[in-house]
Amino acid sequence: MNDEIVAIYCLCDDILRAMNHQGDIQQQMSDAEVMTTAIVAVVYFCGNFEKARKQLSESQYMPNMLSRSRFNRRLYRVEPMLLMLFEALGQAWKQLNTESVYSIDSFPIPVCDNIRIPRSKIYDGNEEYRGYQASKKRYFYGIKIHLMATESGEPVEFFLTSGSFADVRGLKVFPFALPEGSVVYADKAYNDYEVEDLLLEAENIQLSAMRKRNSKRPVPAYVQFLQHHKRKVIETTGSLISQFLPKSIHAVTAKGFELKVMLFVLALSVNLWVAT
Repeated sequence: MNDEIVAIYCLCDDILRAMNHQGDIQQQMSDAEVMTTAIVAVVYFCGNFEKARKQLSESQYMPNMLSRSRFNRRLYRVEPMLLMLFEALGQAWKQLNTESVYSIDSFPIPVCDNIRIPRSKIYDGNEEYRGYQASKKRYFYGIKIHLMATESGEPVEFFLTSGSFADVRGLKVFPFALPEGSVVYADKAYNDYEVEDLLLEAENIQLSAMRKRNSKRPVPAYVQFLQHHKRKVIETTGSLISQFLPKSIHAVTAKGFELKVMLFVLALSVNLWVAT
């Protein structure tokens, strides 16, 4: 764990240096240390910032640890830098993915159990956040992670939406900042012939979505086999993110809840990078 903490800090510090980021000269705890604390909290303490603060302070990794309230305020300030870190790692994963094969899917993140929806204060019972999880045939209340991963399972692109946001609409939100000739595998929920044609014509990116029974563009059996095989990677990536998640994510506001979810996705990418 000690080596991993040092590696995470070095990664955060290198990213900030590459951005020519200059912190306030009066701050006793650097932005790289704040980022490291947040990532360590997610990787090792299921998103519990208090446990991460205590561990890093007592072990003298960060002797000038901020108080709870000041740390939370600083964490919101470094959120754009955390996203930059994810994008930088995503570019690295794309360069290492020489086969240019990717897959996309969405994963529900409930904010509470269905029975507690009327008492939920984060999204105030807004029906927009009630979604349906087809794999488990049940409804959930919260948000979705829309994720793109490489052939080896490293996350390269993601965004968050409300629970009712349809997967097929996500095709128009993904930036698809991929090399020419890339192939993106998806499930039946991503059937949109117009987007497929636009990606192929404009970016030379092939969107290979599994077809429904009544599809007007059926695919051969060998393509169906490839689609089933390649899509297992994104499901494994979703499972790895779920391993970081606690039974319930503690948050007071919607922005805080979404920030923690973003950190869980970032933590997977950082953890994979540190392990290499």
